[in-house]
Amino acid sequence: MIDPATSLRPGLLADVHLAGALSWADVHVAQKLGHLFGESDQRVQLGLALAVRALRAGSTCLELSHAHELSVVTEDEADALVPVELLPPLELWRELLAASPLVTLGPDGLGQRPLRLVGDLLYLERYWQEESVVAEQLRTRRASAPAPVSAELLDAADRELLSERVDADQRLAALAPALASVTVVAGGPGTGKTHTLARLLAVLLRVLPGPVSIALAAPTGKAAMRMQEALAGETADLPADLGAELGRLQATTIHRLLGWVPGGRHRFAHHAGNPLPHDIVVIDETSMVNVTLMARLLEALRPQARLVLVGDPDQLAPVEAGAVLADIVAAPVPDQGPAVPVVRLRRNHRSRAAIATVAEAVRVGDPDQVVELIESGLDGITLAGSAAQTGLRQTVTESGLAMIDAARAGRVADALAAVDQHRLLCAHRSGPFGVALWSRQVEDWLLAAGAGFDPFDTWYPGRPVLVTQNNPELGVFNGDTGVVVAADDGLRVCFGRGGQLHHDVSPFLLDSVQTIHAMTVHKAQGSQFEQVSVILPTPDSPLLTRQLLYTAITRAKSGVTLIGSVESLRHAVVNSAQRASGLAGRL
Repeated sequence: MIDPATSLRPGLLADVHLAGALSWADVHVAQKLGHLFGESDQRVQLGLALAVRALRAGSTCLELSHAHELSVVTEDEADALVPVELLPPLELWRELLAASPLVTLGPDGLGQRPLRLVGDLLYLERYWQEESVVAEQLRTRRASAPAPVSAELLDAADRELLSERVDADQRLAALAPALASVTVVAGGPGTGKTHTLARLLAVLLRVLPGPVSIALAAPTGKAAMRMQEALAGETADLPADLGAELGRLQATTIHRLLGWVPGGRHRFAHHAGNPLPHDIVVIDETSMVNVTLMARLLEALRPQARLVLVGDPDQLAPVEAGAVLADIVAAPVPDQGPAVPVVRLRRNHRSRAAIATVAEAVRVGDPDQVVELIESGLDGITLAGSAAQTGLRQTVTESGLAMIDAARAGRVADALAAVDQHRLLCAHRSGPFGVALWSRQVEDWLLAAGAGFDPFDTWYPGRPVLVTQNNPELGVFNGDTGVVVAADDGLRVCFGRGGQLHHDVSPFLLDSVQTIHAMTVHKAQGSQFEQVSVILPTPDSPLLTRQLLYTAITRAKSGVTLIGSVESLRHAVVNSAQRASGLAGRL
């Protein structure tokens, strides 16, 4: 087979490719479009190749002045940075791009060329258009207030549903959607987002003329299911009529809400010409929504609909391009005209105070405070050296044996509780700090402790599993975690569904699962466990970021053990993952 790299003619693209900063696919797209549009200057083609690369990094555009800092990171590896000496001088580069037949210059124009240069930002035209849809829709919606509600009804709903039942931030978040077309409710785990959402919807049901149509959606099936379960758990504290109405709501994925059309990845039945019928649309886990999906959602809303975006902007951003929630939260307040109301829930009602305190110090990027807090001996969060495995071995062995014993005895509730008692989290999928190695290590520890299972068997009682593909026919979704349990009619894979409820499936019908003695922080997003242990890689790992550390810490309710060095901890706090985007500045 011919190595594509050897077919590159000498020049700038070949040099950057050989430096490890461009994939062959990046180069191929740049060369092909350069040929089609009559652009032979490799300095311009390099801009196109780096714009394609930026998408792999989760950015919607390439920031020219920071092109040398752009890092493409996956859970396995990272591309090399672009050598600064190979980049054209910035002003010359801008001039060449501005004059190129590949590039539309400025924010106006039809956009019939592959690239668009707006200031210092170089976009692939499609992503400029997607970002433009989101910006325009949000600007339009925030400028057009919804139909006014009765002040008397709002005061009455406040007294009935909120007074002394929520904290000050939750009360503000619950009242805001009555007065605004778009509202953001931001907060980490344990800050009461679902509790607030239930009250928010109850307020709207009290003040809006009925009947009111409400849609609940999330970016994944797992997130939608958990949204519905959590909301159902809040209805008992509401007046009976409101509890009954909210209890009938069914959460779904955003794709299903919009009516995904088979054969078209981003084609939906609902759009501007056939909008969604709902008066209120609530999106949970909005931090996981990419710019393209958000554009399609906003286009499909009725002009008078209220949109409520719920999520944690400090978590890891979506795998695909864009960080829409973070951009909305970071957007400057306009000098004139209304802003999108952003209410941040700050009080943690669930996680141990020490975990919440350290998580906040990580969120604001204060490494000295993070280290000082952890080294002060706070109850609930510790830093153990990378060689200190004794405590980890004891923790995973105890929880693993409890899970296996319960699974063999057919005690489903106990087995499921044991699955969520402790979770070992890794930044990487492979390598010395990765899931593959640590999963094998946990199995070795369990075998040494007398667990008595054969790790080479595909199915055995006590095997913890993670679903990796949606299968709505079976009632399981990508990200679901469960455990194999011995039942009277054979082995069943059981998945928790809130409280004492569970859903079980024959293991022989599941073909997209993996064992999760350990899992990546990315996969754990949206979940919570009683305790977590986090394998911190060395400081030179590009995956070691503030967002990853924050996400890992906030998965725990009562205990966090960070396994790594102080240097790794400090590096994670100061190394914030950056995504280039022009959205915040356009809102």
